[in-house]
Amino acid sequence: MFALNFHHQSEVPPLRTLVALLTLSGLGMSAAYAQVTSQTSGSAATLGEVVVSGSRSEKAADDLPLSFDVIDASTMSNQQSRTLREALQSLPNASVKRSPARFAVGGTTASAGRDGNVGINIRGLGGNRVLLMVDGVRMPRSYAFRTTTFDREYLSLELLKRIEVVRGPASALYGSDGMAGLVNFITLEPADFLAPKDGSAPRTLGGRVSAGWSGDDNGHTLAGTVAGQASETLQWMVTASTRGARAMDNMGANDEPNSNRTLPNPQSDRDNAVLGKFVLRPHAGQQHVFTLEHVEKQSDTNLLSSRNPLPLSGTPAQIAGAIVDEYSTRSMERNRLTWDARFDLGAPWADTAQTVIAVQHAASRQVGTSVRNTLPLRVRDNSYGERTWQAGLQADKTLRGGGWAHKITYGLDHVRSDINNLYTGLAPLPPEVFPLKRFPDTRESTSALYVQDESVHGDWSLTPGLRFDHFALDVTSQAGFYPPAKQPGQSLSGSALSPKIGVLYRATPVWSVFGQYSAGFRAPDAGQVNGYYENMAEQVAIIPNPDLKPEKSRGFEVGVRGRMERLSLDVAAFSSNYSNLIMDTVLIRGTGTAADPRIFQTINTERARISGFEIKGQYDWGRVVGGRVSTPFSYGKTRGVNRATGKPINSIDPAQLALGVKYDTAAWGVRLDMRHHAAKTAKDIDSASSVKLPNTQFTIPSATTLDLSAQWRFQKNMRLNLAVHNLTNQKYWMWPDVYGLAAASPTNDAYTQAGRSVHLALVMDF
Repeated sequence: MFALNFHHQSEVPPLRTLVALLTLSGLGMSAAYAQVTSQTSGSAATLGEVVVSGSRSEKAADDLPLSFDVIDASTMSNQQSRTLREALQSLPNASVKRSPARFAVGGTTASAGRDGNVGINIRGLGGNRVLLMVDGVRMPRSYAFRTTTFDREYLSLELLKRIEVVRGPASALYGSDGMAGLVNFITLEPADFLAPKDGSAPRTLGGRVSAGWSGDDNGHTLAGTVAGQASETLQWMVTASTRGARAMDNMGANDEPNSNRTLPNPQSDRDNAVLGKFVLRPHAGQQHVFTLEHVEKQSDTNLLSSRNPLPLSGTPAQIAGAIVDEYSTRSMERNRLTWDARFDLGAPWADTAQTVIAVQHAASRQVGTSVRNTLPLRVRDNSYGERTWQAGLQADKTLRGGGWAHKITYGLDHVRSDINNLYTGLAPLPPEVFPLKRFPDTRESTSALYVQDESVHGDWSLTPGLRFDHFALDVTSQAGFYPPAKQPGQSLSGSALSPKIGVLYRATPVWSVFGQYSAGFRAPDAGQVNGYYENMAEQVAIIPNPDLKPEKSRGFEVGVRGRMERLSLDVAAFSSNYSNLIMDTVLIRGTGTAADPRIFQTINTERARISGFEIKGQYDWGRVVGGRVSTPFSYGKTRGVNRATGKPINSIDPAQLALGVKYDTAAWGVRLDMRHHAAKTAKDIDSASSVKLPNTQFTIPSATTLDLSAQWRFQKNMRLNLAVHNLTNQKYWMWPDVYGLAAASPTNDAYTQAGRSVHLALVMDF
């Protein structure tokens, strides 16, 4: 009985105590959807907006010689975005993969259907090739081995004030993993709730409370913030949220409790998050920000889709091992403590300095229980963890001379992560013996020096930069690593030099032209270097590769910006070359017999070129019938080729057009968004690299969807948000979700998106 109910045991404790205390105090729970800046387009930053990710310091967004996107909390709240996928859905050439929980936990199924939002794709590359940060602190990498995947969504949108997306290689500023770009999640601050209203005096107490419901997963959200001014020098804030939901709906029709099923499996999700901040300003030239963040998530699934259809058939061995019942529990938790200090120095060597020290611990776990026909109970318990220390010192100095003004930014970074994994349970596959580790305990570290010069002369800006990284991967313990006698884990180290140069020309007061060359790299991780797997029944082995080299990218981009009275426009074209791309589990030898088993290895094998363009902006039609009408728009298209084979790159999304109409008055507003997803055709796919021959890759047709959202501000400090997603009930697929599915599969409808659904949220400021 214990084993059968193993999946129901809570892996992450809920935040009931905290929620109760906040509610009873009358402070309520507050939505993290702080209405901070007015976002007009939903994708492009507004004129005058300040961002930090493009230059490592606060800078006017339109002064950056690169492409970026800013999505603020107000936009996410108004459009009822609950996940990162929904928040980024209107960005050109960007996507988030999400696949349903369908497959057996015993390791017998294909690799394409792992659940969760597993990564962000920017301009054709995703996963760990896109750097994710929270307040400038690196988030954990994703980890995948065979049928086990630990995703990267260790965050809660309810804690965020905005999301900053930088496109193109970003390693010149941030180091490893910034191959395709970066996403920086900026959390809320006390000042977001204490700013004076309507010319009144500064506030000493403020906050927000919200409650929401989503129809496509029957999700219920309660969130809240309270912020205060304790003294002239100290501000504080606490934000908390809790959410429960079922499985995300789709448009499948088969309700059979077996592998033919296309409806979602029964699922229960629980998400909790807390953010605390203290801002200390001892005097005008000094600021200290202390941040404590806690995020926890758990998902329990009854895997009906992994059951064998009845009556059982096949060989006696197949009948004996047939799955008759299966459950899975997935949990993840991230805790972060950060000290961020800024000083006005006025010294010859620096005008200002910033020191950041962060400690972060992240852990993920997957527990699967399989009831087999006559064979013993099988339990798979996989865990992965990262404990990270990050420290940085940055200074800047402004110099003037010869008609030029130079802002020189320089500093050093150090990141150290202790990484571990554990695989245990019941009934391992021979010759494995539980417990074991897929790779040994490892310490990954990076030390870096960087410098950047933002030079301005008249209408011209020139921004060169250079960063040197030294990285090391050191095995700290072989204990439990399987099998250490055959293939002990090995260490490696290396370095990378990442240059960049950007140019911006302000041709007229409303038009500017920019261009940038930048480099990126990604160091191999512990799982890629030392991952080991052996299955004698299948005559298969995956062996380590301690000779892996860092992946590299070189990107070019040119663009133009227009900021006219009615029209805001951003256009950019880009082309990037990639080398030493790391491909996981490539067959290097063997035929699959006992005398000649198939041997797989992660290797540097591919070279690629990815090019494309993006258009985004907004047109303001002026006042119509007492309200203001505007049209946000965006379009992106990307093409890529594997230069080693001449084949298309499968990770590139089809083109997407987003077009909206907004109507706003003082009391209410309404918005209609249309998104057109182009088809992914056979000529754009390398089937041989995605599915096993003679199968061909499943392609997706084009689709057009409509979303309707509205806001009613029925009182000064209260508003009701309403959204109807997929208004026309369109049946469609998203390419990132179906990559790796065979065209002949009878269950491809399981990967369809949700049909028409209603979402509501009530928000109150105080």
